[in-house]
Amino acid sequence: MLNDDTRDKLIAAARDAARNAHAPYSRFGVGAAVLLTDGNVVTGANFENASYGLSLCAETVALATVSSMGRLADVVAIGVIGGAMDVTGIARGLTPVRPCGRCRQVINEAAQIGDRDVVVWCGGAEGDAVEHYLLSELLPHAFGPRDLQ
Repeated sequence: MLNDDTRDKLIAAARDAARNAHAPYSRFGVGAAVLLTDGNVVTGANFENASYGLSLCAETVALATVSSMGRLADVVAIGVIGGAMDVTGIARGLTPVRPCGRCRQVINEAAQIGDRDVVVWCGGAEGDAVEHYLLSELLPHAFGPRDLQ
């Protein structure tokens, strides 16, 4: 299930999602695509707000949608892309984008609930370069639901 085709499918879905980014302040569009155990993919795009602290990252939007579906324990992998937006509002750039610290913590919530080390694929808004990580590499010694027991 977690092969090159799956990676490419998630990165493509994240790129499609980034087209819906609402990022008028940072002008940095991000898309995320979450793979569930049954092969379904749920996407999200960043959603900024004039009150900057209320902005939501693409990963958080996608995972909140997964949670609202009652599927948080089913998260297997996530693809994330991002880049500066051009004048038409399309994210551009070749450099892979990694989840911010807050998003790593949100991904960790799903990882611990599902009792798996979530795969995280990171790409640029364009190009073929994709980085592969396990969440435990991006967020070692994470705090999560297990710590509250």
